[in-house]
Amino acid sequence: MDQDKIKLFEDQPIRTAWDEEHEEWYFSIVDVIAALTEQPDSRHASTYWAVLKKRLKDEGADQLLTNCKQLRLKATDGKRRMTDVATTEQLLRLVQSIPSKKAEPFKLWLAQVGRERIEETIDPELSIERALETYARLGYPEDWINQRLQTIRARKELTDQWKSHGIEKGREFAILTDEVTRAWSGMSTRQYKNLKGLRKENLRDNMSTLELALNMLAEATTTELTKVENPEGLEENLHVANAGGTVAGNARKEIEDRTGRPVITSQNAVQLNSVVTDLIEAVANPDMEDTE
Repeated sequence: MDQDKIKLFEDQPIRTAWDEEHEEWYFSIVDVIAALTEQPDSRHASTYWAVLKKRLKDEGADQLLTNCKQLRLKATDGKRRMTDVATTEQLLRLVQSIPSKKAEPFKLWLAQVGRERIEETIDPELSIERALETYARLGYPEDWINQRLQTIRARKELTDQWKSHGIEKGREFAILTDEVTRAWSGMSTRQYKNLKGLRKENLRDNMSTLELALNMLAEATTTELTKVENPEGLEENLHVANAGGTVAGNARKEIEDRTGRPVITSQNAVQLNSVVTDLIEAVANPDMEDTE
């Protein structure tokens, strides 16, 4: 857990902690309340949070409060104290219960996202259209966008095969993805992200066109081998994942031998596209975040 990070919201300090294992930000709830409700000091913010917790409990939001955890964060006096923290999802839920003008943009955003998810469930093509619009707005070139959409399709075909061969979404998806990535790139997914200076961001959104092509080759090959070899369970699928990734790994080495340059770059999306903006997460398929 990487702690003692400070984020600013309208010049108000928000203490945060980064959980690298789960790739999750945790935010100090008291700090967020102080910023949204303009409390004069941490004592008043703590009192506000105590009252809010009681109200949420009375409203039946016990599960939300139970899931909020505590971390030792550094206070203004330099001492570490146990502090209530929330993930991004939990925080957005809490913000809905805070009557603050500053909270309104969060509430409107939540309503918009909820409406779009319902629409996309009815008509999945909308999610693809929104992905196209989002990538274009962020400055990605058209050829990269087309390649990216192809990788989404290849990824979906692979995860469908994994599901039908006894693999559980979540941890086992991540293990197999790690094996495919390591076999073609020489690095684990986490090492690949570290090379590009990424944390929560989607790795594929930060790949060059060639990196995307090789990653797609690795996953598409793994899909075909899975169909042919019909593995069952994690161990057998690990063997196939390694074989599929190795095919793309050999292609990467040949390209590097011919060009004299490494295929894998440390550049991320901002550097690759000269776009100084945060990436919008999960614009196409929410399953992708479980599998990087």
